[in-house]
Amino acid sequence: MMKSIFLNLQDMKLLSPGILISALIALAAQFISDHYGAPAMLMSLLFGISLNFLSDDPKCKLGITFSARFILRFGVALLGMRISFDMAADLGWLIVFTVIGCVIATIVFGLLIAHLFGHGLRFAFLSAGSVAICGASAAMAISAILPPDERTEERLVFTVIGVTILSTFAMIVYPIIAEALNYDTKNSGIFIGATIHDVAQVVGAGFSISEDTGDVATVVKLIRVAMLAPVILVAVIIIRQVSTKSHYSATKPPLVPGFVAAFSLLITMNSFEVFPDSLILFAVEVSRWALLTAIAAVGMNTALKEVIKVGLPAISLLVAETAFIGCLTVAALYWLA
Repeated sequence: MMKSIFLNLQDMKLLSPGILISALIALAAQFISDHYGAPAMLMSLLFGISLNFLSDDPKCKLGITFSARFILRFGVALLGMRISFDMAADLGWLIVFTVIGCVIATIVFGLLIAHLFGHGLRFAFLSAGSVAICGASAAMAISAILPPDERTEERLVFTVIGVTILSTFAMIVYPIIAEALNYDTKNSGIFIGATIHDVAQVVGAGFSISEDTGDVATVVKLIRVAMLAPVILVAVIIIRQVSTKSHYSATKPPLVPGFVAAFSLLITMNSFEVFPDSLILFAVEVSRWALLTAIAAVGMNTALKEVIKVGLPAISLLVAETAFIGCLTVAALYWLA
């Protein structure tokens, strides 16, 4: 036992420099966000990229890698405490199934058109999943279960930057579109919650119209977040089948990744009101800081010159997927009316 404790202490000593640097970047990003309104996730990523040289430092490398993998999964798992089945019931099951349908259709759309932009299925799933579900958080969760290759980090960084910029743009423009389409409070909330990528921008756009619109938009968005678990589960099953024939994966991924199981379990427990409100608020904050820390580490693992190589076709694919989910939601609201 003493030997095990000693090894754990040794591991922490090796990991701590990289973890602390990642956490400091997250703090700096949050400071910029609080005082100047910039998206914290984007700032954390950009600060991390600017310190890319630290990923080659032997003292920092292990901790940075740990943050980019394990702290990321921990943050995603805790997202489950934000969601409950009652949210869906309060909104109405027709709306819920419409939102779920838009998520699935957007992912399928991305997979079908990716080859037109010169990209394979990995980037197609990564980009479409982030657009359809919950932006940067979904991108990090999906990247965690995709078979890694030499371009894994650059695809993830590009996707996080792209969806964050598009989400910030949508936060400004979509309330104007909702007003132009003469949407009432409920429809405005559904439109914003079903189309904007990141949770923070959904909240910003929704509450910029009214409190009621913000509430509806947040619930709709959390329904999309809840789709993260089943989408990843289906993807893992497919990857397990493909990996038996693939040259790039020597071992199959687990059928249910631990962080996805934890995510689903927390949703179920929260639906039965197991957790007090104070604990839920605390978990949401911990999750946010974990994801900020993880994306800082992802940034440090990425060279900017490699991200730039992703190029215009990738930008065009993200824009096409964003436009698709927006137009599909408008069409669905027209049909529901």
